[in-house]
Amino acid sequence: MLSMQKLSAILLLCANVFGASDAEVLAFLKKGIASNANVSNVQLDINSKKSVPGMKGWQAYFVAIEADVKQGNESRHINQSGTYFVSSDTLAPELVNIKTGERYNDTLAPDFPAQFYTKNNLISGNTNARYKVAIFSDPLCPFCRRYVPETLSYMTKYPSTFGVYYFHYPLPTLHPAAVTLTKAAIAAEQANMNNVTQRLYTVDINANEKDEGKILDAFNKTFNSKLTLADLRRPSVIKQFESDQKAAQSAMVSGTPTVFFNGVKDPTKNKYKEIKVK
Repeated sequence: MLSMQKLSAILLLCANVFGASDAEVLAFLKKGIASNANVSNVQLDINSKKSVPGMKGWQAYFVAIEADVKQGNESRHINQSGTYFVSSDTLAPELVNIKTGERYNDTLAPDFPAQFYTKNNLISGNTNARYKVAIFSDPLCPFCRRYVPETLSYMTKYPSTFGVYYFHYPLPTLHPAAVTLTKAAIAAEQANMNNVTQRLYTVDINANEKDEGKILDAFNKTFNSKLTLADLRRPSVIKQFESDQKAAQSAMVSGTPTVFFNGVKDPTKNKYKEIKVK
């Protein structure tokens, strides 16, 4: 898939947009992306905007991008999101505070869409908990395998303080086995198996495995379950899988683990540790 970085590279690092309106910003981006002969049917929309903290006059534009991309003899339809920074007559695909070293592409994101705080994604705590924590994770991401179990172990002790919403976000280009593993976890959740998320991170499987049968066997061994490949293909499983991917796209999630704390992206992933609990 053509990556967001490659799409961004089509544009100039810093370009004159003539103090443009939103419509003119979109037109400028569309022209730049469509200038690639392998990209067609480009559609852009501004999801939201935010002022950039510490950078007076700059705004972050969160842009949804759809396009058809030709790769060899094949054409693929892509849905991606991009962050662009606009100030007066200047547009840049990256923005760094040279005093603090903060790279705003990493720290800024749209607020987490409230409609994705659903009961299907609530794995710990109460719906009216004081803090809502949304976690996007790939079960075969090495950092996730350390971070998620430790984080959940702590927050589950305080259900009135933390409502934890978990979103399956496998990264197939890095961990092909994660897609099947994720669908197995969703099927297990829908079968009301206990402690699915925590146990998911203990499944022993090569991240590069592509044989669905082998991946499912490893899952069943860990869970002492008897799920079949047909279970993973149930409409309800696919619907939940797609819902999690849609949430990730809306929140402009691109890596794992990604954490939102009360609707705002938490680059440290540890803001929950700052909360005094009783």
